[in-house]
Parts: sequence; C-alpha cells; structure tokens
Amino acid sequence: MKPPFDSILIHLGPSFGVHWYGVLIVSGVMLGAVYASWRAKQDGENPDHVWNGLIVAIILAIIGARLYHVFSDPEGGMVGWSYYREHPIEILYIWQGGLGIYGAVIGGVLGVVLYAWRAKVHPLKWLDYGAPGLALGQFIGRWGNFINQELYGPPTNSSWGLIIEPPHRIAPYNDLATYPPDTLFHPTFLYESLWCLLLFITLALIAQKLKDRLLEGDILIGYIIGYPLGRFFIEYFRPDAWMIGSIAAAQLFAIICVVGGVAVLVVRHTRARTAAPVLDGIEAEPEMEA
Repeated sequence: MKPPFDSILIHLGPSFGVHWYGVLIVSGVMLGAVYASWRAKQDGENPDHVWNGLIVAIILAIIGARLYHVFSDPEGGMVGWSYYREHPIEILYIWQGGLGIYGAVIGGVLGVVLYAWRAKVHPLKWLDYGAPGLALGQFIGRWGNFINQELYGPPTNSSWGLIIEPPHRIAPYNDLATYPPDTLFHPTFLYESLWCLLLFITLALIAQKLKDRLLEGDILIGYIIGYPLGRFFIEYFRPDAWMIGSIAAAQLFAIICVVGGVAVLVVRHTRARTAAPVLDGIEAEPEMEA
C-alpha cells in the first residue's frame, strides 16, 4: 500500500501548491468544529462561540504544534532543532509536515481559554465540546502523513504494510541493500488514526449518555487520558521518535498526562460526592417561621 497520488493537490507554480496534508488538517478541524457546535446547540448554548473562537484556537494550536516539532530532537535523521537553528526560515514551512500534537493541544486549549475569557463564557464547558472534535480531527488529519509518506514504523510482513519510496525513508531504512524498495513498513499513521476514531466515539458517547453525571472539564480530561494512553503504545512503532534518555518524549508526556488526568478526575469527583450530601442537608433544613 502506498499513496495513489502526489502529495500536492493543486500545483500553483514551480515552488508552491495546495498540499493534501494541509487540506486534510483543515478538513479535520472543520469537522471537529461541526461536532462541537452541534454539542453546544444540544445543550442550549450558542454554537457561534465555537466558530468565533476557532480562529484563535487554530492559530495558537499551529504555533504550539510547530514549536514542539522545531525544538524536538527526533531520531533517524529527521529534522529537529539541530537543523532548524541552521535553517531558521524553514521553521515557517509547515506544509512540509512537522507538527507535534502535544504542542497543538496546549496551544489550542490556551486559545479557547483566551476566547472564553474575552467572551465571558465558561472555558471548561467549551473545552468539553471541543475535545471529542479534536480526536475526530486527528483521525482525519493523520491521513496527511500517509500521503506525505511519513509516520511509518519498522519493517513488517503484515498485509497492511506500507511501501515507502526511498526518498521518503529515514535511517537506517534508506539503506536499499538491506531494505529493498518493496519492503513493507508498519503504517503507524493508521494505528494512531484508528485510535483517535475510537477515542472520538468513546468521548462523544460519554458526553451524550452520561452528561448528568459529568462535571465541567471531564470530557477534556478524558481526552488528556485517552489520547496519550494510545500514543504511549503507538510510539513503539515510531523510529523517528524524539528520545529523552531511553524513553521517547511522547511516552514520557503520555505517562504524565495519564497519571495526572486520572488523579485530577478522581479528586474532583470525590470532592463533588463529599459536597453533595452537605448541600442536600442545607436544602432540606426547614425554613424558620417569621
């Protein structure tokens, strides 16, 4: 399996064009926003807040995602800070790929918080609307990696393996004597895409079926737990991973997110259950006669 078409959808000149990578990312963002606005409308909220805050969230998400990539130090000869500090203008070349999801999430969350502060709405409520949509967007956007022939894993004999053309290979897989042109590689992009689809379905169902038992921010925390949990295992299929000692940076961040997210979820619900009987008791006290 390999991409059936060129990575550029429309050629607009010798050095510029509309790339599939960008089209798929934008499509994912828009569909995620459609979901978020639908959820807001279901709850009686004004869905215009989704679209009004989207531009700020996208800008900060792109900045965060790019900075994560630029300051990383990936394996396999992939470009990172050691390259960009010598070629700073290429930091702007996001159409060539190189966006880190953890940076995107941080930037996007910051954008929503800033918009919510400006619009005087509750940020956690709107982050809850957006979290499943983010997973949906990732499900779609990861296919841009397929078209760019990136985000693949080690060689495999599986029937769903990818053929990666030599110009797109990283070390050591660019050694054609050891890894001939017909070598199949794990489709790491596909594993993450499917995980994000499962995460979207799970979060959307929880938000719909259990909304009376949820606190504001629970769906966001669900994403913070769910996505890194899958990413931790998917990272084993990333020969281009940014390593911190003997562990991939994404795995380290995943551990922090999962442990921290579970802890926050347990603490806030324990406090809510503890406070509920007290509030019920206050409400149950009879009014004093005048």
